[in-house]
Amino acid sequence: MSTPIERIEPGRRMSQAVIHGDTVYLAGQVGDGADVTAQSQSALAEVDRLLALAGSSKARILSATVWLADIADFAAMNAVWDAWVDPANPPARATGEAKLATPDYKVEFIITAARG
Repeated sequence: MSTPIERIEPGRRMSQAVIHGDTVYLAGQVGDGADVTAQSQSALAEVDRLLALAGSSKARILSATVWLADIADFAAMNAVWDAWVDPANPPARATGEAKLATPDYKVEFIITAARG
């Protein structure tokens, strides 16, 4: 018997989250705002919302990939991340610089978490 796959907020192109077994995969989350601080806060609030819908939380994040449009924003993004992340359960994380989907995007967070 195969493990069912659950999709949260599916669209024509992608789902905002996919659950397989006890693993939750979020689509890349970007936020609103003029700078990397505002966009990080907005995107991480969306991560919280999607994880809650999937039966998880930031305490259950396994890994995070962070893409910055400009690596010079690393410290500003980290200030938001450090205030948000569960200090008792920090995930494995990688950060890099990449051209994002539109020039308006400054940061994108890609999260994998465990349910429960």
